[in-house]
Amino acid sequence: MPPKKAVEEKKILLGRPGNNLKSGIVGLANVGKSTFFQAITRCPLGNPANYPFATIDPEEARVIVPSPRFDKLCEMYKPASEVPAHITVFDIAGLTKGAHAGEGLGNAFLSNIRAVDAIFQVVRCFDDAEIIHIEGDVDPVRDLQIILDELRLKDMEFVLKHLEGVEKIVKRGGQSLEVKQKKEEKAFVEGLYKYLEDGKRIANGNWTPKEVEIINSMLLLTAKPAIYLINLSERDYIRKKNKNLIAIKEWVDANSPGDVIIPFSVSLEERLSHMETDAEREEELKKLGTTSALPKIIVIMRKTLHLISYFTCGPDEVREWTIREGTKAPQAAGVIHNDLMNTFILAQVTKYNDLVELGDDNAVRAAGKLMQKGKDYVVEDGDVIYFRAGAGKN
Repeated sequence: MPPKKAVEEKKILLGRPGNNLKSGIVGLANVGKSTFFQAITRCPLGNPANYPFATIDPEEARVIVPSPRFDKLCEMYKPASEVPAHITVFDIAGLTKGAHAGEGLGNAFLSNIRAVDAIFQVVRCFDDAEIIHIEGDVDPVRDLQIILDELRLKDMEFVLKHLEGVEKIVKRGGQSLEVKQKKEEKAFVEGLYKYLEDGKRIANGNWTPKEVEIINSMLLLTAKPAIYLINLSERDYIRKKNKNLIAIKEWVDANSPGDVIIPFSVSLEERLSHMETDAEREEELKKLGTTSALPKIIVIMRKTLHLISYFTCGPDEVREWTIREGTKAPQAAGVIHNDLMNTFILAQVTKYNDLVELGDDNAVRAAGKLMQKGKDYVVEDGDVIYFRAGAGKN
């Protein structure tokens, strides 16, 4: 008899399932968070004042995702309506040492972080005597450690609380399946506490799908992916030099391995955001011999959240839809409307490259490149899709 085929364990991602995921801007007070929020969202929300805790309630805005593929499809179809993809960004109040114990705006800060799915961590690397640093001087590695410690310490509280609930069931005793499962969970959660105690972030661990399900139930702060945004002076950003960059990289490699570090300059981005046209911004960047970091920041955050795109195209509308990696066709259709998911029949799928190469839908059909996919099809990044559903809904 042929050997049994190994059953592949379904991959489960850390974090909440879904397509409408949110990113929070996090950091100590007065590191440039609110100014960055205004620059990236091109809106007047936030409160970039020069004193700690200028932002108390988190502000929210949507940020358009730069997408050459979307631009190309709009050029091809010349639709009446163009709807790009976006991500949602929150500006969250500044952290201070002792936040896990309620210092400053600690409890509000940490609950707001718990409500987002990923973190933009802004780290101050610029010297400016006029802008107060809450710790007295500029030391980015110290600041990184403060934030990591505060998030870890709060997570340790969450883990202990979860452990108490598990232990109550274990103490009942007996041979039930629930008690057996809770005994296993208890051992894992105790190990998780030790993992945090050792100074590690949950997001950087290797967990089984079963372990991920337990972690996700706790909404842990250090389980959220992080992108480290290193806020340089305009001069340092343009010349791509700063005395702290090597030390920052060494800290991230040791404490948050694999996470992305992006140097940028809030002061430059703020100045560019006040210019009226893209042409003015491009001219200024050309004169300075540099580029804006914002498009890279947005695209990498979306990738960090495991978000991908599919497109619907026609003369009425070209739209880029956002879904999580691994989403099947009916659920992808549900992003458009629940009825499409519930009455899903099939998805007519064209690969983006085929459509661009062949030029239009008719040529795609003639070349046999239009595929009919059923409910088990996992949508791939860049698919151009027409959904067919029951009750005449398309």
